[in-house]
Amino acid sequence: MSKIFKKNMTRREFVKTTSTAVAVTAVSSVIPTFAIGGVAPVKVGVLLPFTGTYAKLGSHILDAMKMRIAQNGDKLGGRPVEYNVIDSEMNVPKSTQRVNKLVKKENADFIVGPVHSGIGINMARMLKGENVTVIVPNAGANTITGELCAPNIFRTSFTSWQTAYPAGPVMLKAGLKKVVLLYWNYAFGKETAAAFQESFVPGGGEIVADMPTPFPKTEFQSFFTKVAALNPDAVFTFYSGGGAIKFMKDYAAAGLQGKIPLWGTFLTEGTAKGAGAAAEGIKSTLHYSTELDNPINVKFKADFKKTTGDDADVFAVQGFDAGSLLIQGLDGVKGDAGAKIELHNAMRNAKIESPRGMFTFSKANHPIQDIYLREVQGGLHKVIGVAAKALEDPALGCKA
Repeated sequence: MSKIFKKNMTRREFVKTTSTAVAVTAVSSVIPTFAIGGVAPVKVGVLLPFTGTYAKLGSHILDAMKMRIAQNGDKLGGRPVEYNVIDSEMNVPKSTQRVNKLVKKENADFIVGPVHSGIGINMARMLKGENVTVIVPNAGANTITGELCAPNIFRTSFTSWQTAYPAGPVMLKAGLKKVVLLYWNYAFGKETAAAFQESFVPGGGEIVADMPTPFPKTEFQSFFTKVAALNPDAVFTFYSGGGAIKFMKDYAAAGLQGKIPLWGTFLTEGTAKGAGAAAEGIKSTLHYSTELDNPINVKFKADFKKTTGDDADVFAVQGFDAGSLLIQGLDGVKGDAGAKIELHNAMRNAKIESPRGMFTFSKANHPIQDIYLREVQGGLHKVIGVAAKALEDPALGCKA
């Protein structure tokens, strides 16, 4: 499949302005039933973090997905649902064992997860073309729907390229031409920095320092001392969860807030309230904002608050949309999760009416979606522009 940058823009123009042989026979599969009668449940395996710095992300994804399916009568294609949930603990080496447990022991029809990009890459390598359908509700490593793309692997989230690439032209337009990069030093952080540079440098920007920080450590003071000495036009970042809160508070405590503008992707998502005044004025590019004024988002936020007691965020949206994708896919095959070719076609052709705005899927099974420019004002992510309209990830290396 050709991976030319599409959807009404090339990269250069933008800067300027499974199935295996098993699946082949799946057409004749039937919905399983219990010996005593009744339809067997659809088995949804979940591999998300519920402890550590990203615990809140995992719980929001799962809670929103279950909420969406509950709105559908707790049924998928007319069948009840059984959830098998495992804490990923953000542990890449242990992810092989945990994925195998969901596939081989629990016989999951679907696996939803993970958050961590390293685990996502491992999962995609293990399950590419296998007889299980994967929905990635967060992990943004480009390769998952790039080199590792497959008919049975879907995303309801983003790639590092898709959220960071639009920031370059927007910052240049704002007159910010000398930038320091600060980000967690793991797959997603490195890809985020690379995607930003891909649009920023050709447009005339200069990276005055590239400073990855150890993941998941949160000792930033020595890096802030260097930033102050360099005095760039802005800092572009990627941090998330509890680490992002400490980053923003430490940035303000170092006297940099208001002097050197702080930009990024994800930095303030789900963390703005925790960071308080330290988050004010930070700008970011992302595929969602709680302040989007559409009826689906308004209802979603109210429902999520009522169901969980928490405020909605992009992670909850991605889980909610994973639920919508499961509903549309299994409705398309009348509950027959074994009809893989038809199931995956139904999922790929789905139109997701999301709190982020309606989106469709690319040939790499990745969302084609708007990327918004946001600014924290009064603790809220005010949408101050659209950084990219209907942006399609180039899915480099995908041969699906």
